[in-house]
Amino acid sequence: MGLFDKLKGELVDIIEWTDDSRDTIVWRFPRYDNEIKMGAQLTVRESQVAVFINEGQLADTYQPGMYRLETQNMPILSTLKGWKHGFSSPFKAEVYFVNTRQFTDMKWGTKNPIILRDPEFGMVRLRAFGGFSMRVVDAPKLLKELAGTDPQFRTDEVADYLRQMIVGRISSALARAEVPMLDLAADQHSIGERLAPLLSEDLASMGLSIPKFIISNISLPPEVEAALDKRTQMGLVGDMNQYSQFQAANAMEAAANNPSGGAGEGLGLGMGIAAGQQMAQALNPNQQAPQQQAPQQQAAPPAAAAPPPLPQADQWYLGVGGQQLGPFDVSGLSAQVSAGNLTASTLVWKAQMAAWTPAGQVPELAQVLAASPPPLPPPTA
Repeated sequence: MGLFDKLKGELVDIIEWTDDSRDTIVWRFPRYDNEIKMGAQLTVRESQVAVFINEGQLADTYQPGMYRLETQNMPILSTLKGWKHGFSSPFKAEVYFVNTRQFTDMKWGTKNPIILRDPEFGMVRLRAFGGFSMRVVDAPKLLKELAGTDPQFRTDEVADYLRQMIVGRISSALARAEVPMLDLAADQHSIGERLAPLLSEDLASMGLSIPKFIISNISLPPEVEAALDKRTQMGLVGDMNQYSQFQAANAMEAAANNPSGGAGEGLGLGMGIAAGQQMAQALNPNQQAPQQQAPQQQAAPPAAAAPPPLPQADQWYLGVGGQQLGPFDVSGLSAQVSAGNLTASTLVWKAQMAAWTPAGQVPELAQVLAASPPPLPPPTA
């Protein structure tokens, strides 16, 4: 290799970038250690911005187009280099290409549930996820605040930060929307449109914006979804009595399907048929026959309530001469006193007594014994 070829290899005369990836935001021109030839060609394609860095300082920025690098179109760099009267020697500078197209494959989601106060269900926990697009609107700010000297700054390096910021915004946005939980699905699009400019405002200091923000789904915890499913079933039935009959019919059907024996199956089948007929009548009251309605219209007035039964009198047993007599009620005991079979020393017993007891020791029999006449005096001689 001759001296001319060596010098030619060390001078950069074409500066361009053709992006072969889908996630690169910033790409640094790889020959930054070599000198750039004055008069070199700079090509900035659509959805690109080229930024020159001189000795750590932001210099000139180039929008899409083709440029021949001269002191006239490098005003900041010419000032930094002191090229007051023009200059044609090679110079050193770092060149960063910034991708300004929309990055549409960005995803977000709530790792933890969002707690909201719903006017119908009270405190509820929601999860949400979706996607968004990101775009660079100020290349120098992006280099200064995020990319730095990274030779290839990709979307995954900023995605986590964007997701955290979005989750913080979505929580407050859903809370301030004051939309009932069951109506959130209808308002997902409008909520996303309101969030996009708010997120862009937060990212303006970093040179980024969120042109599009999408809420794909807002979901409930499994237990709340199960409760809503039950409520939907009840709404389809339309009446609590009919719903109870429906539940009873399901239980009877399950009992009929239980292989515990032929009798149980027949009973379950009969109860299921009866419940089905009852539900049919409840669901179609207008289809009842006229002869079935007539007795209901001429029903007899309810009968007067019967008095409760009289309390049962105690039944007493006597032990006389080694034999058991009875049972006797109170009047019967009085007759036994008159007959001389019941005295204070006679053993008596009734239900709830632990053992036979002399009648004189039973307080309940004191009046019966007191009504008995005294013993007859002995006959006179």
